[in-house]
Amino acid sequence: MLEKSTWKINGFLALFLVLLIFVASIFLFVLEQFFLGSLFCFMSIFMLTWITVVQPNQAKVVTFFGNYIGTVRESGIWMICPLAGRTKVSLRVSNFNSATLKVNDVEGNPVEIAAVIVYRVVDTAKALFDVSNYEQFVEIQSETALRHIATKYPYDDFGEGHHSLRGNPDEVASELSGELQSRLALAGVEVLEARLTHLAYATEIASAMLQRQQASAILAARQKIVEGAVGMAQMALAKLQEEGTVQLDDEHKMAMINNLLVAIISERGAQPVLNTNQS
Repeated sequence: MLEKSTWKINGFLALFLVLLIFVASIFLFVLEQFFLGSLFCFMSIFMLTWITVVQPNQAKVVTFFGNYIGTVRESGIWMICPLAGRTKVSLRVSNFNSATLKVNDVEGNPVEIAAVIVYRVVDTAKALFDVSNYEQFVEIQSETALRHIATKYPYDDFGEGHHSLRGNPDEVASELSGELQSRLALAGVEVLEARLTHLAYATEIASAMLQRQQASAILAARQKIVEGAVGMAQMALAKLQEEGTVQLDDEHKMAMINNLLVAIISERGAQPVLNTNQS
């Protein structure tokens, strides 16, 4: 079912016609035409039920004896089909904050995750007639999509170069929005944005995973230090050989490199002895 416009005329014109008919009924009563006067009076009151008011960013879905005949989206006062049912649907942008869900990531680690979904209704017919309750449908499908996305990525990549929930929030949000849009299109809902609002390890493994993160950070820092120390030692030897200050054989070169590495890498102050005697 797709949304379509319904027949309507300006409500102020309708009110003017109602007023004319009511004045005519009074005139008929004065002329003692009670039957016609009563008929015209009843007609004026009945025509008032044809009039509906549509607020800004709101729509009225019109049904006639169980048949969908159209939607009024334009704000203002309108006269529509008589004896028609009218259901109000908000077209405003809405937020849905999901509950904090506990799911397992792709590596099987339990994580807690939550998201906020920004959406609006773009097809009132689908929102009312294709699902039983579009707001509840958005809630259930949002949590289902969030669970599915959480199981496709690890919480953290620990330096492996892959996408992760913590390390790539924009990519995860984009994929979540795309999956939600495909799920909610059935209800005539457009997803404007989807973002993670909470992400953490479950309490039972939080301490262990924190230690793992700290160890990974220390290891990465050590690797940087070692790479820098090796480069500095190579530069020092090359500088000495270039200027011809000293001549070192292989044994003394190894000893000098060892002392330089100890001096650079050590966390405490080191006092290396540089032996430059030639054998």
